[in-house]
Amino acid sequence: MPSTVYQGAGPRIAYERRIAGLTQVDLARAAGVALGTIRKVERGERGVSDAVLTALADALDTDPSRLLPDRERPDDRVHEAMPGLSAVLAAYESPEDGPCRELPALRTAVASVVAYRLSAQYARIGRTVPGLLAELCRALRAAAPHDQPVMARLLADACRAADAVAFKYGAKDLSARLIDLMRWAAPQAHNPLVDATVAYVRTEVHFGAQTHAVGLRALEQALDRAPRHDAPEALAARGALHMRAAVIAGRAGNGDAAALHLDAARALGDRVREDVYGGTAFGPDSVRIHEVSVAVSLGDDYLDRALRLAREWKPPWSLPAERRSGFYIELGRTQLWAGRPDAAFESLKVARRIAPQHAREHQWVREDAATLRRLKRADAESLTSFAEWCHAGASA
Repeated sequence: MPSTVYQGAGPRIAYERRIAGLTQVDLARAAGVALGTIRKVERGERGVSDAVLTALADALDTDPSRLLPDRERPDDRVHEAMPGLSAVLAAYESPEDGPCRELPALRTAVASVVAYRLSAQYARIGRTVPGLLAELCRALRAAAPHDQPVMARLLADACRAADAVAFKYGAKDLSARLIDLMRWAAPQAHNPLVDATVAYVRTEVHFGAQTHAVGLRALEQALDRAPRHDAPEALAARGALHMRAAVIAGRAGNGDAAALHLDAARALGDRVREDVYGGTAFGPDSVRIHEVSVAVSLGDDYLDRALRLAREWKPPWSLPAERRSGFYIELGRTQLWAGRPDAAFESLKVARRIAPQHAREHQWVREDAATLRRLKRADAESLTSFAEWCHAGASA
């Protein structure tokens, strides 16, 4: 299949290069791309292929989507990764022979895809994770007994990154199969924190099927099994489960249960530093974001509470990009429902600036952009452009 060639990327590449403090010569050397190619691309004299775009993005430590005009879709390569993931899932218990890196190298590789997930760089995950999952399955099968728990945890973490891509891009069946692989790996990790992570992620199945009450029960059962000691990782694992339970209780219309779990999450959040544990951000700031999410789910009398919180507080830049973007998506929906369409549009644009791929693939962004477009039929070109960017008509 011929490589896609994207046009109009030059100004974005030049901008990101200057922000990074690099000359064209520096970028050419770091990316392994001919200097003449970079000069022509930045002047708009030629397009940029997938391979060159990826090399430049890696050299600039950014996602390829940030180097493209809004109307281009680097997301195609995410969809191209889906068959590779399916192939891994078909053979994970009896993987084909192949090379396996040593444990330190595998740790580093998994840490990279986890970082990509937290920063919503889904194209990078799609490029990396199919091969990594296959390698981890081989490594787990071949590992010495004392290394198997570590390998199993790495496999679960990599599955979670792959699931983020599958779930966000609408491959719900593939997402469910990746969660099944996580559940298969978790007992081999011999670590209750991994079990808690799997229970957290498995809630996606209930969000997708809208079986919210069932999902709430599953999370409460996971909380009963979660470790009770006071190590930061254990406190954060329980806190994350309470946050998730609060959101799904809100989706179920169970305000009392949502309030109960939010209170528990706040109490645990006050005992740990805001950080990422087991792949999930947890701490006081994350709890505040979930307060907005719960208010959006419950609606009506709860909307004022969400708007008041947003006036008094904004998520700090130290939080993962995916979570910060999610806050502004939730806030935008709250503002739209409260009759503030202009503010809602501003929030959606902030969500896009923080994590473009996360915002573009989010169902609520598409629904709300379509609603804004109907409400403001004669509005400026920027709203039309935004709606086209996120393919608002596809799901609204």
